[in-house]
Amino acid sequence: MPFVLIDVRPRDLAENEHLPGAVNIPLSELEKAKGEFPEKKNAPIYVYCAKDENAIKAIHTIQKWGYTNVAFIPGGVESWKKAGGKVESGKLAKKIVYVPKPRPGTFSVEEFVKLVKSPTMPDKYFILDVREPDEVQQGAFKFAKNIPLGELEGRLNEIPKDKVILIHCSTGVRSEMAYNILKRAGFNVYYVNANIEFEGDKYKIEPKD
Repeated sequence: MPFVLIDVRPRDLAENEHLPGAVNIPLSELEKAKGEFPEKKNAPIYVYCAKDENAIKAIHTIQKWGYTNVAFIPGGVESWKKAGGKVESGKLAKKIVYVPKPRPGTFSVEEFVKLVKSPTMPDKYFILDVREPDEVQQGAFKFAKNIPLGELEGRLNEIPKDKVILIHCSTGVRSEMAYNILKRAGFNVYYVNANIEFEGDKYKIEPKD
């Protein structure tokens, strides 16, 4: 799920009816569950309870761990139902599964890593590096073509229309700008939203939020 939904009520109440997708971590057990929360501190986390004061206590605990995007659902299940929301009954998940929602046009960083590690590039892909030449001198992916962002619109004829274009830079910012240029020009294009550092043949790729 692209967010975390926590039901902090006692297990029997939560199993009677709960919001779809909720994970049950009773308030009394929350402190012990710190390690189960996402690594990303800006993950959207929503909490609810039958008593708002308990939901607020849960928020304070979670914020104490460094999470910055935490809120509660006022009125819990009853307010949810009055607003027309659906509820479910039965056992809830006990483990948090957080999968960030990708930004439009982004290509999976995990899949990109597999591609650049591959001894041969699948014919369907074309990797475009939009960094400046001095950055490329510090290191580059062996299959990538370098066209600096500022030169891109004047060199569109160098980019194949029959392949999936994967754009990268050093932070994802220029890649996203290049993605918008190529998208407008009708290319089948994606960009890698990641911090990428090169040191000769070595590189480090860290996904961004």
